[in-house]
Amino acid sequence: MKILIAEDHALFREALKALILSLEPTSKILETSTYQETYKIAQQIADIDYIVLDLDLPDAVWEEGLNEIMSITHQSKVIVISTSEDAPTMRKAGECGIVGYIPKSVDTKILSGALHLILAGGSYIPIEAIRGGFVTSHSPNKANSSGLTKRQNEVLHLVAEGKSNKQIAYEMGVSEATVKLHINALLRTLGVTNRTQAVITAQRHGYI
Repeated sequence: MKILIAEDHALFREALKALILSLEPTSKILETSTYQETYKIAQQIADIDYIVLDLDLPDAVWEEGLNEIMSITHQSKVIVISTSEDAPTMRKAGECGIVGYIPKSVDTKILSGALHLILAGGSYIPIEAIRGGFVTSHSPNKANSSGLTKRQNEVLHLVAEGKSNKQIAYEMGVSEATVKLHINALLRTLGVTNRTQAVITAQRHGYI
């Protein structure tokens, strides 16, 4: 896996790098500190899997910078990590097609869990963003109008069949920890607090 970290604070960039390598030890990490450097690397290297982007890089307004990155990178998935936690910013970023938005204020455990979920093929959206009307237009990961990713939708169907996390992990070929992350994410997206409510809500809206 090839991951580009675009972050202008060296200490935070190094911390992100160490965290990502703890999750994906074989990853190749690239680093930039400005939008211009990010554009250049994204144009030169076509097979970047993920771009972890700080919106507040110093050389561009974030809306312009993010849109430019999205126009350059057709295969790379973009994960935003930002100090901004207001719903309008999250919503605008989501409309650009990112796969995750992680506030910098979250603790290390949540940051690690969110990155683990995204790198496993899922997405991460803070509850504040959901309440603010967050949507992501990154269509390869969208399963249906529910807003769930393909993997989350798969987990939802298996939960509806009454299968345990261990059974779901076996059928999907992933760890139980990854299943738990997917379930937590789909609960947030559906706005419910447990598996039973998730199934009822999904059935009510015709998602399953």
